[in-house]
Amino acid sequence: MSEIPTEQTPTNLPTPETTTETSISPVENLKNTLGNVLNSWKLKVGLAVAVLFGVFLLTFYWQHIIAVVGMKSWSARSGAKPIECMVRDTNNDEYVSCSALLDQQIVPLECSSSVFNIGCRVNYGTAAPNPRLTNPRASAGVR
Repeated sequence: MSEIPTEQTPTNLPTPETTTETSISPVENLKNTLGNVLNSWKLKVGLAVAVLFGVFLLTFYWQHIIAVVGMKSWSARSGAKPIECMVRDTNNDEYVSCSALLDQQIVPLECSSSVFNIGCRVNYGTAAPNPRLTNPRASAGVR
């Protein structure tokens, strides 16, 4: 006849094998974890994308950054309040359109977008007319 298997009771269960693992110090564990993260291709690709994006932003806003420096310099010397500059040079003359407030009037400026020529010039061609002098006869007292 065949033998009937005996029930396994807590007393006759196979004993689990105990392994003697060497304990890893927290410093070594941190080194291993950090090493795995730094060797990850995802981190390398992420850093490359971040650097490329940063270079793109710096290149795109470079003209604006230099023009703002020039506008603030011009405003400090003339006693005007800087307003804002356009983001890019729209007519490729290496000058970015800016504006400042001088004696309660907006002054149109063209500020250089080159590091070697930081500064601004007043753009008289597009300056707004003085509202007090639009009617010369009224200012002379002729009616």
